[in-house]
Amino acid sequence: MIDGHMIASGFISGANMLYNKRHEVDALNVFPVPDGDTGTNMSMTCTALARALAEIKSDSVSKICDTMSYATLRGARGNSGVILSQYFRGMAKYMKGKNECSEIDFAQGLKSGSDAAYAAVMNPTEGTILTVGKAAALAAVSAALNGADLEATVKAALEEGKRTLAKTTDMLPALKNAGVVDAGGQGWIFLLEGLYLAISSSPVERDEAIVAENSSAGSGTDTSTENIKYAYCTEFIVEKSNPEVNVVAFKQSIEPKGDCMLVIDDDEIVKVHIHTNNPGYVLERAVKLGSMINIKIDNMRFQHQSIIDRKEENKPQEPEKTYGFVAVCAGDGLENILTELGVDKVIRGGQTMNPSTEDIIEAVNRVNAKTVFVFPNNKNIIMAANQAAQICEKEIVVVPSKSVPASVAAMLKFDSEKSSEENSAKMKKAAESIKTAQITYAVRDTQSNGKTILEGDIIGVDAKGISSVGKDPVSVLVEEVETIYDDENDEFITLYYGEDTSKEDAERAAEEIENRFPDSEVAVRYGGQPLYYYIVSVE
Repeated sequence: MIDGHMIASGFISGANMLYNKRHEVDALNVFPVPDGDTGTNMSMTCTALARALAEIKSDSVSKICDTMSYATLRGARGNSGVILSQYFRGMAKYMKGKNECSEIDFAQGLKSGSDAAYAAVMNPTEGTILTVGKAAALAAVSAALNGADLEATVKAALEEGKRTLAKTTDMLPALKNAGVVDAGGQGWIFLLEGLYLAISSSPVERDEAIVAENSSAGSGTDTSTENIKYAYCTEFIVEKSNPEVNVVAFKQSIEPKGDCMLVIDDDEIVKVHIHTNNPGYVLERAVKLGSMINIKIDNMRFQHQSIIDRKEENKPQEPEKTYGFVAVCAGDGLENILTELGVDKVIRGGQTMNPSTEDIIEAVNRVNAKTVFVFPNNKNIIMAANQAAQICEKEIVVVPSKSVPASVAAMLKFDSEKSSEENSAKMKKAAESIKTAQITYAVRDTQSNGKTILEGDIIGVDAKGISSVGKDPVSVLVEEVETIYDDENDEFITLYYGEDTSKEDAERAAEEIENRFPDSEVAVRYGGQPLYYYIVSVE
């Protein structure tokens, strides 16, 4: 039989393998832009898993799987991280109540995870991590049903997963054009490979000590310890004494004692996370629900924080607003623009540093409002934002913006006198109406949309992919605007120039665009975004 220790050590090994290979996965980005982040996102999601498993003392399969599910649910970054968290969520549901499991159970757990991941994606696409994970799971089930032991079962999953991964290049035109396999699928294979090595020979060690990188991206604007009001990050799991315990009353009792509260009532257990100055109070209330395990209390302040805490506690509490706003962006100029428009909290992140589900929840909980609108401002952050909306205590309305200009347009449509539903509809429509493009550089030779691209070329990327290629950011910018501009309907063009672009170059670019589109109004704003010379919006 398989115990919890075998599963925990196996997936820690898998997480370490994924961490060690994360840059290889990043390099599989379909577009040759300098911000491939699938490997980073999956690795950071699994780093949360490895941390949690390293601390748990239980040998129960059910509790180990619950821990993996909870850790990845909160630590999920990017679409690949959210999908990964669903694998572990499905596995945890299948393993519920099992102290030990058979090889068939383990294989069925992988299949349950694959089913959950498919269900979490609105329009599943074959040729992705979903395809690779499903093939691996089905191979594991087949092997186990034919009497394979755990090592042979995982080996069957790994080998079939590798075969299927190789086929993904031909399953999706974008992968074929780029000459790469699916990045998420490769990440899943590295995870399985680390699992297999732990079972068959020796577990994979991490190339370097697990550091605090898992919480570095998307930490919001309040990075100084002077702004931490509640000192202790308190986390634990309660095994319910009976299914009828009043979890709602428990939540209501601890809510006034802190912020960033997350209480998930998950069948036989309750998962709790809260920032508080009185963890003892929280634990006293929690023990009434049942037995507590995996208790973790971290002091988030330095020694001098006690003086600042007293000042904070003496400040009068602002009345709760009806609406608040959280947005994601990278670049101090973009952050200032969003703040000027009324965004309460900006999560620093975007390409290459997608905030986690927990980062979004914490930012939302720091906004003193009943309903909080969240702008992901990146297609790779939308799933994490939606996941945050599902588990956060506060009402979150996700406006699925894919760029900062889209959130700017949405904010301009907000009406404080309207309902959240009315505002949501108007803001989503405004965000969808904005056409944007980004100007950056290629990190490798490739072919895309019939264009030959060499490493170092300047490229323009819009909703259709790479549309413009050249040697100069300004000429590519002008060509990109010509591609997305509609002479009959568009009249406003806004340039946001990045940290590697001078104001003079941006103004020269604006002049060229004005000459090409004399009937349009062209504005120039400092964005300060990394990696991208320009972000341009047309409306």
